[in-house]
Amino acid sequence: MARFNNILETIGDTPVVRLNKLAPAGVNVYVKVESFNPMGSVKDRLALAVIEDAERSGALEPGQTVIEATSGNTGIGLAMVCAQKGYPLVVTMADSFSIERRKLLRFLGAKVVLTPAAQKGSGMLAKAVELAQTHGWFLCRQFENPANAEVHARTTARELIRDFADQRFDYFVTGYGTGGTLKGVASALKRARPDTRIVLAEPASAPLLASGVTQPRDTAGGAAGSHPLFTPHPMQGWTPDFISTLTEQAVEAGLIDQIVPVAGADAMRLARELARQEGIFAGTSSGGTLAAALEIARRAPAGSTIVCMLPDTGERYLSTPLFEGVGIEMTEEELALARSTPF
Repeated sequence: MARFNNILETIGDTPVVRLNKLAPAGVNVYVKVESFNPMGSVKDRLALAVIEDAERSGALEPGQTVIEATSGNTGIGLAMVCAQKGYPLVVTMADSFSIERRKLLRFLGAKVVLTPAAQKGSGMLAKAVELAQTHGWFLCRQFENPANAEVHARTTARELIRDFADQRFDYFVTGYGTGGTLKGVASALKRARPDTRIVLAEPASAPLLASGVTQPRDTAGGAAGSHPLFTPHPMQGWTPDFISTLTEQAVEAGLIDQIVPVAGADAMRLARELARQEGIFAGTSSGGTLAAALEIARRAPAGSTIVCMLPDTGERYLSTPLFEGVGIEMTEEELALARSTPF
């Protein structure tokens, strides 16, 4: 065990774990478990990187309020960073996201401004921009901020390159969301491990990238409203209703080798099976990414090695359909067990 000066020093260096039951025979499937970050998600990495980059550049002044549009995990990471560093934080979030996320944010001291679900991710982003401009707050701009991708090239990718230095590394599977993990890891792997294929998972009901349809952009290069092919899906934070700037840059750079569509039901099923068969507790976005990884595994040559990102913990989803059917009262079977002894 190591000693750390503050909680922020514990971000990163997350474990890569082999799947022993869900993977098909003859193929090695590993998952990078980002719930080992202090606030339970991969977004802790970008939260620290964006704030420290802004401090270095002078874009963020001491005591200035930080604001960001978030489906939850980025905001929770930012709340941790801002609490430790002493910045007030405001997040905007569509009111369709899980209540646990709101409570965690407020517990960490952040203020949460809810936007109508009908306005989707682009609506909560527009509200964040409006508030930042009105009040002079620092807007993190996670969907286009180069620091988001840079931290994954510098940390996440290097961890993977180190962990598979003397082994095959045939496929890297990820979702995209903000595009930071995709662009950062893929760009570093293309340089260090050009033999590794980059596989992108995407909701089957929202084939934004697979369609090839262009994302409308504003004059500053940000997303101008929803992508025309977006429809709602259950993988919170996995794919917003627009193609982020960082994601588009990854596409334009030719970093993606394959796109795998994933049905929402498969994402739910794999998140549950991951917990019950492998003992790994992760969210719906992790289930979706794993579904894509297992699809690749079924077709991969024997001996292949596949690494799949698991972005967050399942605790963010307790009030969502992922936990549908998981009761709080004893089942008949549990009652029978309780009555099987005198006490």
